[in-house]
Amino acid sequence: MDTLVVIIMMMVIGALIGGVTNSLAIKMLFRPYKAIYIAGKRVPFTPGLIPKRRDELANQMGKMVVDHLLTPESIRNKFLDPVFKATMEEWAKDEIKKLLTSEKTLHELAKKFGVEDLHGLTQEKVITILEKQYVILANRLVERKIGETLPKELQEKVEENIPVIASYIIGKGIEYFNSSEGKRKLRKMIDDFLVTRGMLGNMIQMFLGNESLVDKIHPEIIKFLNNGATVGLVEELMKKEWHKVKEMKVGDIEAKIGRDRILSFIKENALNIIPIKKYTLSPINEVVAPYSELIISSWVPKLVEVVGDLLSGRIEQMMERLHLAEVVRNQVESFSVDRLEEMVLSISRKEFKMITYLGALLGGLIGIVQGLIVTLMG
Repeated sequence: MDTLVVIIMMMVIGALIGGVTNSLAIKMLFRPYKAIYIAGKRVPFTPGLIPKRRDELANQMGKMVVDHLLTPESIRNKFLDPVFKATMEEWAKDEIKKLLTSEKTLHELAKKFGVEDLHGLTQEKVITILEKQYVILANRLVERKIGETLPKELQEKVEENIPVIASYIIGKGIEYFNSSEGKRKLRKMIDDFLVTRGMLGNMIQMFLGNESLVDKIHPEIIKFLNNGATVGLVEELMKKEWHKVKEMKVGDIEAKIGRDRILSFIKENALNIIPIKKYTLSPINEVVAPYSELIISSWVPKLVEVVGDLLSGRIEQMMERLHLAEVVRNQVESFSVDRLEEMVLSISRKEFKMITYLGALLGGLIGIVQGLIVTLMG
């Protein structure tokens, strides 16, 4: 009986020593939070291991996150993951839908981003882009002929319409000379002609009279214009002139017209064609209504894909500029020791308890062995 009591006592004492020792060792990882001094000398094992080496812990955690957790390859794989892409696409569609159905105007939306004069800025930007693109195009085509520059389809269209234009010109000529204004103009032309002929002109006016001369010339002009050969003549002249135009260089035409005049014409007509003010002051849902379905179904998926590819191809540069290791280190260094303790215990509380219980178990087993040894030796 005494032997059993001794063994039990030794087991209990061993279990207590093992459990308390392990529990104390775990506590000493964090505590005390600060160094303890007695008579000016620091007490050994103070502060605890983690408070004492917090800077080193912060550095190691920063390196661990960058080298093993948030690696460029793991982030790239996430961007390329089809499920992630689908999720981002749905999120983007929802956000764009909210924007496209907004009652706010583009002007109001721009104000939120600090842009007060969206209309003026947009006009200025459009004009700048048009000027830049025109100058680039004009400089590139300066030595090329018009015939080499214009699309073949457009050239064929012009040539097909030359007979139509010639007939139109002749028709307008006949209409003009048959009008009262045309007759007055013809009379003035005859008067001017006769005046320049001096005495001969006076003699003609005296014998024929001005009205008689107009009456004789007018039918002949109409007859000349109605003649099919006249249409053919105008058509031939137009073809020759069109051929000359095609042989001209783009730079020559620009020089004749003037670059400033061309740019001024482009600006005025562009701003008339594109009603920028109307768009900026209209609700977003009205402006984009004709294109909302196209934007949601086509543009958004392409945008998500392009952005994903762009980011996945530049992850290394982005991570270098973000300095993630430094961010993690600074964040860990800013934590109080009790918060670090709570973080570690929230993850490993059960494991620490099991270590304490294991220490008690091992201590108890050692106590039993010691009890048996003491009994046998006694």
